[in-house]
Amino acid sequence: MSLFTGTADYYRQYRPGIPEEVAAVLDRAAPTAAPRRLLDIGTGTGMVVEALGGRFDDIIAVDNDTGMLHIADAVLRPALPPGSSLALVASRAEDFRPPAGWQAHLVTICRAFHWLDQATVLELLDDQVASGGAVAVFGDSSFWSAGTPWKQAVWSVVQEFLGGERRAGSSTFEHHNRPYSEVMEESPFCQVEETRVPVHRTWTTEGILGCLHSTSFAAPHLLGDRLTDFGTAVKAALSEHSSGDTFTEDNDFLIRIGRRG
Repeated sequence: MSLFTGTADYYRQYRPGIPEEVAAVLDRAAPTAAPRRLLDIGTGTGMVVEALGGRFDDIIAVDNDTGMLHIADAVLRPALPPGSSLALVASRAEDFRPPAGWQAHLVTICRAFHWLDQATVLELLDDQVASGGAVAVFGDSSFWSAGTPWKQAVWSVVQEFLGGERRAGSSTFEHHNRPYSEVMEESPFCQVEETRVPVHRTWTTEGILGCLHSTSFAAPHLLGDRLTDFGTAVKAALSEHSSGDTFTEDNDFLIRIGRRG
């Protein structure tokens, strides 16, 4: 079972997408080429590929969740520019191998690096990235990183229903204790540049609950027959923090661009 089993529809509808400012940073990180190749690892429902639409014309998107890939295919393929190619591959990052001779000008890993055997994947990418190419590891903070009173209230409900440790499917989440940039600096992509892109979001109760159900720590299957009770508890907790069903969030994307030394 995937860590995200049953979350794909929620993921597509409720997870925040990739801002244009982030897409522009990623675009600038990759050399120009013809064809220009993108490898998106942990693609989920294809949000990174969608955000970079038209900037790359030979794309491979990899994920081990076939439900996510099914939605990605339905979203991305109709919007594919003429002459472009898209391959969606069901695979763990550690097991993926591109076609012979295929090398990416940019590899993107968004909101997924924490699930990977990081050193192994970065070592494998050395053969999968073209000369002058780059690896981008990036993401924003999740609801688990409670930085506002309404997020703290949501976090408390999650813990009440699913325990104090962050769930990861049927197991618990194992936190990485090293900064991603430090891990990258010990890899072939050791020249690392960090960029922060601030984002301001406005949420509703429906959006918050839907986003929670898109995660590995509050997926519907984890809640079982308590799913409705969980929703009721989240709504009650949020009602204490807004009379107009409006919840604001200041977040940011931290983008780490790694290049060979």
